[in-house]
Amino acid sequence: MGSAKASIRQLRRHALAARRALSEQQRTSASLSVCEHAFDVIEHRADTNIALYIPAADEVDTWPLIERALRSRKRIFVPVIEKKHRMSFVEYSSDRILVRNRYGLLQPDGAPKIASRELDYVFTPVVAFDKSGNRIGMGGGYYDRAFAFLRDRDRYRKPKLIGLAFDCQNVDQICAKPWDIALFQVVTESGPKLAT
Repeated sequence: MGSAKASIRQLRRHALAARRALSEQQRTSASLSVCEHAFDVIEHRADTNIALYIPAADEVDTWPLIERALRSRKRIFVPVIEKKHRMSFVEYSSDRILVRNRYGLLQPDGAPKIASRELDYVFTPVVAFDKSGNRIGMGGGYYDRAFAFLRDRDRYRKPKLIGLAFDCQNVDQICAKPWDIALFQVVTESGPKLAT
């Protein structure tokens, strides 16, 4: 178990370093491509409840995707961190006031919530991913807890969790834990991967 933890830690450190090594111009260009490919996934779907994270630091910049999805009359929900390491989703609109949470991340203030099961697609931030759809995040386990019900794939077919990442964050293999929720797909600047 100690070596597995060290391995996840090493993969996270390596992928974060690769992501941070991108220049601002590279990150901006790649983010636009990621957003284009991600919008292709949802553009012609009747599903309207889309969860998207508000980007932080060197993550894929989701603002172009958020704005385009809103123009296409999709309802956008963003994650908010709550007590006891829980995460919920609240509706975002362009006139909503954003405040910083205890981690310094932006989230809407006083917005209506939606149950995780009512979301159709959830675009998640990714630190590292592999070809099997395993994901490493920042280590808080928020997405795994919020979507633990997806372990019962016979009963729950949605939401579809789609990671947004840069190609440089792709790693050979991530040893998934029993509580890890695999991604349905990952979208990078070179296009969608893992269409399962």
